[in-house]
Amino acid sequence: MRKNISIVFAILLLIAAFLLAKYLIDNKQKPAPKAEKIVKTVFVDEVKNTTVPIIINANGNLVAKNKIELYAEVQGVLVSTNKDFKPGTTFYKGETIIKINSDEFYANLQAQKSNLYNVITALMPDLKLDFPNNYNAWQNYLQNFDINKSIQKLPEPISEKEKFFISGRGIYTTYYNVKNLEVKLSKYSLKAPFNGIITESMVNPGTLIRSGQKLGEFIDPSVYEVSVSIKSEFKNLLQVGKEVTLYNLEKTNNWTGRVVRINGKVDTATQTIKAFIEVRAKDLKEGQYIEVALQTTPEENAFEVARNLLIDNSKLYIVKDSVLDLVDVNLIFENKNTVVVKGLENGTKVISKPIPGAHAGMLVKIFNANKPQ
Repeated sequence: MRKNISIVFAILLLIAAFLLAKYLIDNKQKPAPKAEKIVKTVFVDEVKNTTVPIIINANGNLVAKNKIELYAEVQGVLVSTNKDFKPGTTFYKGETIIKINSDEFYANLQAQKSNLYNVITALMPDLKLDFPNNYNAWQNYLQNFDINKSIQKLPEPISEKEKFFISGRGIYTTYYNVKNLEVKLSKYSLKAPFNGIITESMVNPGTLIRSGQKLGEFIDPSVYEVSVSIKSEFKNLLQVGKEVTLYNLEKTNNWTGRVVRINGKVDTATQTIKAFIEVRAKDLKEGQYIEVALQTTPEENAFEVARNLLIDNSKLYIVKDSVLDLVDVNLIFENKNTVVVKGLENGTKVISKPIPGAHAGMLVKIFNANKPQ
């Protein structure tokens, strides 16, 4: 009996020892692994201070310098001409762009001319008796009177008495009524004031035109203007007559323009001033987006870096003894993608590409293109 108890006790002791050993093994604390230092590779540019050209870039859309909106001043039906009144149609100076039917109005004008002729004819006997000295002038006027042509100027009276006599017969009133109708008749046809092209058409032949109605748009495609906004601090760099370079959006073409006007008012909201630049070229179109480059005084002993490298508009990261350092710089000028700064010594290694999580004191190594990676 005692032997059996001893065997059971030994077995329990072995099991307890095994469980204790397992517990101690499972709960044994492992030493914390040493953190491996991560050294980031950075790209740098070596500072070489030089004379940096300062170019002010601005942009805007081209607008035809000679541009007119066509409006009707009379009423009538639009009739066809030798050329279609459609966008893209070219008209030369003096050509009829638009013609409105004027048959009824023309007949009324002819009636008024005939009335003037009759009034003067009825006046002639009294003129011959009372004002014989000026009778021949009025006689010649009637002989040269052509109802199909624009009426000529009335003869000048040689005395106040003759003037009152003629005025009392309604001659001047009838004459100016006819002149007024002649001027109005000319508005039934719109002629091109310069060589140009239709860019907008809002009516077609057969359309009833009403007075004041917009008909279209006509421009001279040989000369354009672009207005650009320049910071007011650079207003002294703008001069009328100054030549500037213009580029298209893709920078595949360039043209030479000239500053023709400068606004005398600074925009209070943006603190900019508008300059108007004239450019002449056959390959330009109205509405085209244009970039303008204004050359100013170059900045000496300066360095140009990417704009996204600037920290708080006044600092740059440099590498000094394999450690990042943040240094102050003097911002001189901002371009669209770059900035011009001063205050860096020649030979300073400036970070050339942004570093995520960068901070002063960060350990880095400079990328070497010649060293195998």
